[in-house]
Amino acid sequence: MRTQVKSDGLPSLSTSNSLRIFGLDGWLLFAVGALLAIGLVMITSASLDYAGRRHGNALFYFYRHSIYLVIAACAALLCVRVPVSTWRRYAVHMLIASFGLLVLILIPGLGYTANNATRWLALGPFTLQVSELAKLGVVFYLASYLVRQERLVRSHVLGFFNPMLVMMLLVVLLLLQPDFGAVVVMLGAALGLLFLGGVRLWQFGILIAASAAAIALMVLTEEYRMARFVAFLDPWSYQQGSGYQLIQSLIAFGRGEFFGLGLGNSIQKLFFLPEAHTDFIFAVLAEELGMAGCAVVLALFGLLISRLLLIAQSAQAAGEDFGAYVVYGIALIFAIQCFINVGVNIGLLPTKGLTLPFLSYGGSSLLVSCVSVAVALRIEREIYVHALDDAQRRGGQPVSRSLRQLQSGVVAHA
Repeated sequence: MRTQVKSDGLPSLSTSNSLRIFGLDGWLLFAVGALLAIGLVMITSASLDYAGRRHGNALFYFYRHSIYLVIAACAALLCVRVPVSTWRRYAVHMLIASFGLLVLILIPGLGYTANNATRWLALGPFTLQVSELAKLGVVFYLASYLVRQERLVRSHVLGFFNPMLVMMLLVVLLLLQPDFGAVVVMLGAALGLLFLGGVRLWQFGILIAASAAAIALMVLTEEYRMARFVAFLDPWSYQQGSGYQLIQSLIAFGRGEFFGLGLGNSIQKLFFLPEAHTDFIFAVLAEELGMAGCAVVLALFGLLISRLLLIAQSAQAAGEDFGAYVVYGIALIFAIQCFINVGVNIGLLPTKGLTLPFLSYGGSSLLVSCVSVAVALRIEREIYVHALDDAQRRGGQPVSRSLRQLQSGVVAHA
């Protein structure tokens, strides 16, 4: 279903009338900037004692994450200048590269192992979590596939089977690491994109049932996953075992109440709550800033995802289906990761090692998240400029000097 286009050539759901910063969606930039700032502050607070004991420098993770921020910002600035046509042209190549990297880390001596999982590629003093790059590769591939094979997807079972075969191969490689969290996120995003692409409901129902059965089988066949699931059902019966992490997280939420204990005053981060600066940073935030702080962060994520959905709808209205699917996929990944991470922290879901985008410590997650937003901003900017160009050709109202400069700048970069 396409969004209506107004008579002046601008999509009715376009972000053209909203706040703009450097010609980009200002509200999206605000949401990302605020989350990044909160993330840096909370990572510093959550890791002070842990970093001091482990590395002899209480600000170790602050410095490291600051470096990651600079790298991610530079990558985002580069990607926002890449035309959408380039991403579309190399979509399949990015998927192939994702497969190659996932295979590469399984080769002894190349992959970096931590906590009994080989998920990282060692790059000197840094490590790269390949599954984070694969998420974006999957989004580009599926967006390209749904545009190229639109008729097949809507009319034949092969249109649905082909991308799922690719996804199953990715799932196998991810489970060999193992990275169950990435599997859930990628499958969820793939299902969402296929649904938006017009897969028949009965096929979609079969896919959901098969995915649920596969996930259940993966839980039942791995002892540590089963232990986490049982502990999720009754964590207090496993206080010193598989339920320990969840209990410490719930205690953090209880201590925080409405306004929190104050920034830096968390007790649970003092070696009670494991992974306090990564997977469970939301629990530390709840303890220090309370329900009010949690509400602000969730509101920022709501703003982020709503702006992405608005951009996707505008792309769809403008006939840029590839861009629309890409931004829908990015929004799905952010939404799924946020839901799972927060759900795990509050005991709504079994414990799973997934970061909270923009807030958790981790260079790979931060890099891919910032690049994803940059791609979405580029898509929105091209749509906006092309709509302005169409409005001029149709003899619409004169475009202001600043908008003409924006238009010439984008066209030059394209």
